[in-house]
Amino acid sequence: MSQLIRLIYKSRNFLLFVILEILSFWLLIKNNSYWDVSFFNTSNYYAAKTLESSNYIKTYMNLGDVNQQLALENAELRKRVTAMQQMGARPQDAYKVDSAFATRFQFKIAKVVNNTTNLTDNYLTLDKGTLDGIEPGMGVICPQGIVGQVMSCSEHFSRVYSILHSRFEVSSEVRNKTLRERNEKALGIGKWTGPSPRVINLTTIDRFKPIKQGDSVATSEQNSIFPPNVMLGKIRKIGTKQDQPFYDIEVELSTDFPNLTYVYIVENRLKKEQDKLEASSTQNNQ
Repeated sequence: MSQLIRLIYKSRNFLLFVILEILSFWLLIKNNSYWDVSFFNTSNYYAAKTLESSNYIKTYMNLGDVNQQLALENAELRKRVTAMQQMGARPQDAYKVDSAFATRFQFKIAKVVNNTTNLTDNYLTLDKGTLDGIEPGMGVICPQGIVGQVMSCSEHFSRVYSILHSRFEVSSEVRNKTLRERNEKALGIGKWTGPSPRVINLTTIDRFKPIKQGDSVATSEQNSIFPPNVMLGKIRKIGTKQDQPFYDIEVELSTDFPNLTYVYIVENRLKKEQDKLEASSTQNNQ
């Protein structure tokens, strides 16, 4: 305490100067309307800037929670859209989809905690596991398109081999106006052969199908893992080889793998029933 008193005593002249300056400034503002208004406007400006910066920092700090909430809402919306697409048959079709079949796909949100894109076989790690109802074989998508398939699970994590994997294949369909008008389908298999994480090949598309560069490629209805109409990308190159019945097609992926954050794990509630029936039919034919 005595040291503080000595410090104040030694600085008494400086402190008196500061006090008198503050007092003079206050008297100047109070007795001069121009300075009073200028000070008021200036103080309001800096106060507003301070509040703006504070709100920006708070918003930035809450982005993680906001993104997670948006991802959860998107998962629910995707489930509803998928069901509506399945229920809505084309006008010329007499076939109507069963409601249980239409609502078979469920979506669970997960966060990517590890991801590779530059290997021969690439994987992702997600922060959801068996305790969250995740099982090997489930599909994984993101808002932009296809991601991959769950390979293995622990209680809290899942290992996914992505579409950028030599073993991954997905039933795909080219979509354009001409095909719709002709009521035709251009079905093929999407498969990555490397090395670019932005391009995959699309095989077994009949070379007489009316497709062109820029057409959309999405998952077909012949999928038990993924719902139909999930984007793969757009055709960036089409080629043909002599005496070959199929196109050589390169597709630019819609999924931006290096920047994946949130994904949706797809559960087909009827997949086990379908697999059991198909396996039984196969055994009976042997």
